[in-house]
Amino acid sequence: MGMVGGGEGSMIGPVHRMAARLDGLSELVTAAFSSDPAITALTGAREGIDSSRLYPTWQEMISNESRQPEGIRPHFISIVTPNHLHYGPAKMALEAGFHVICDKPLCMSVAEAIDLYDTVERTGMMFCTTYNYSGYPMVKLAREMVLGGSLGDVRKVAVEYFQGWLASPVEKSGNRQASWRSDPARAGIAGAMADIGTHAFNLAEYVSGLEVVTLSADLHSVVPGRVLDDDGSVILHFSNGAGGTLLASQIATGEENNLSLRIYGEKGGLSWRQMEPNTLTAMWPDRPPEVFRTGTTFTDSGLAGRMHSRLPAGHPEGFIEAFASIYRNFALDIIARQEERHADIKADYPGIHDGVRGMKFLEAAVASGLSNSARKTV
Repeated sequence: MGMVGGGEGSMIGPVHRMAARLDGLSELVTAAFSSDPAITALTGAREGIDSSRLYPTWQEMISNESRQPEGIRPHFISIVTPNHLHYGPAKMALEAGFHVICDKPLCMSVAEAIDLYDTVERTGMMFCTTYNYSGYPMVKLAREMVLGGSLGDVRKVAVEYFQGWLASPVEKSGNRQASWRSDPARAGIAGAMADIGTHAFNLAEYVSGLEVVTLSADLHSVVPGRVLDDDGSVILHFSNGAGGTLLASQIATGEENNLSLRIYGEKGGLSWRQMEPNTLTAMWPDRPPEVFRTGTTFTDSGLAGRMHSRLPAGHPEGFIEAFASIYRNFALDIIARQEERHADIKADYPGIHDGVRGMKFLEAAVASGLSNSARKTV
């Protein structure tokens, strides 16, 4: 693999690298880590990359690496930059014949997202958008239970993502992560909704197996002087007629990384929290709740158990492992294509469609918020 972005000082770049190497399927061999050559050199040395394959720009990296012979040329490029630098590298990499893994949200607009979708279709390359919370074993089990009919028809979906790290204007005190995430030129049209709201949206659609068709949003910039939203509430309307709510806030003082999902059907309900990721609770009208745990033999069925739990029960697996499942499944798909066979895990990672869905959600939420919560199509 090659990497664009993620140099020293990045939060998500090291996470991608740890996730990629966890299962031993991907090796980082080339990078343009930063627009600062010194940072690229430092990060590259720490990652053990040959200095001749470290580049000052992503354009030069993609161009030069596309001319490398088979066996040296990377199979895919991972893009871990701020949002405004997703579209350009992704499009160039696809057209140069590289598969692509791209951080979320996919890009800066629906128009860019659709162009990337068309580029994937035209080039035939594979694409992954890292909505990594879909990689948790208990999230996989929840999806299997919903799609398998355990809950009956879905009636209500409630997803919440609360953080407190932006409860004060830390972007004004030198915090690099806060600085770019609160800057429309680098983050795009939304703040909290882009950063964490799209994760919540993807989780709701992934587990329910439904798509949101319309929404009504109320977005706020709570901290004085902040341009982009840092708090929001969204009413969701799903394709089967079910209702839903999505709450995303980065000014929820005291919260850490509190993502939670609840789904209710005619026969029962499910509840999962990212801060206790190894537990899934099923609720029934006529018997006590059931608690499912990662790695236990009685939940070892399908993708949830066999493919996404690496350790026996009671050995906690978390964020890195869930992220790694995305990279592993993508790598297995690449290997299967090279060997001209079906992958052991059939496309079980968020793809270009999910990236486009995330951008449609963002544009609809922002438009709704600007027009006083008017219903918008997703």
